[in-house]
Amino acid sequence: MERPLTKDPESPLASVVDRNIEALLAVKREAEERRTTQDRTVDAVTAFAGSIWCVYFHATLLVFWLLVNTGKLGIRPWDPYPFVMLAMAASVEAIFLSTFVLIGQNRQSIAADRRADLDVQINLLTEHEVTRLVNMVDAISRKLGIDPDLPDLEEIKRDVAPEKVVEEIDRRETVD
Repeated sequence: MERPLTKDPESPLASVVDRNIEALLAVKREAEERRTTQDRTVDAVTAFAGSIWCVYFHATLLVFWLLVNTGKLGIRPWDPYPFVMLAMAASVEAIFLSTFVLIGQNRQSIAADRRADLDVQINLLTEHEVTRLVNMVDAISRKLGIDPDLPDLEEIKRDVAPEKVVEEIDRRETVD
């Protein structure tokens, strides 16, 4: 749903900026609504695993485990030294945690790729619009009899072909 470009008198932002913010928030809301239970679970696990509370939880659990299994708390040890069960539990947790982190990173990478694609599209559109403006200013200056005296004017009046830029970057990278 596109909002009109009417300026809210209370808003400190230009109407186009306000509209763009609303559009980006709408895209984020739609993406949030499309998330599956698995996505939410992965995000919750990785958010907790990446928090200081996870450190506190593990430190507390480790100290408790060691105190019990060294007989310091008067509870019968279930994993005496060399703490084989503790090592196994930590290994299994590391496997699952690394898998959750990788899944989260893959999803973040997809989102970053989408943002990069949007950036490229906006940059290409901006370049095209600026080229058109250069052509218009050149036409106006010629109509007014003003010589722009820019040696590279003809070059900047041409649209940039993105595929040619990529080919040139690839060519130069293989030379290095």
